[in-house]
Amino acid sequence: NHFNFNVLNLEKSLDFYKKALNLSVVREKDASDGSFRLVYLGDGSSDFTLELTWLADRKDPYNLGDEEFHLAFMTDEFDKLHKLHEEMGCICFENPDMGIYFINDPDGYWIEIVPQK
Repeated sequence: NHFNFNVLNLEKSLDFYKKALNLSVVREKDASDGSFRLVYLGDGSSDFTLELTWLADRKDPYNLGDEEFHLAFMTDEFDKLHKLHEEMGCICFENPDMGIYFINDPDGYWIEIVPQK
């Protein structure tokens, strides 16, 4: 159904996900007291969404542990995306033997890019 990332700067994250992965807002929920905001992003071709959670009182970066978890996206435009991500400077790890690479979002979450086979 969905996967969640907590983010410090919602606008920066929304810009990143639009540019890097062409994800757009599909729905939102704002707390009545302004304490949080949930924004769900989708690609328009799947029901899966990425939930970005912004907490008003959060000021410190999230502890991402050893970055052993990640979200993966499969694409039929692998080379085009790789070039874009190089230009954006967000590639954090490449594994040419496996034919994959990872990008970092503004909060440091790892996102795997996998070619469609």
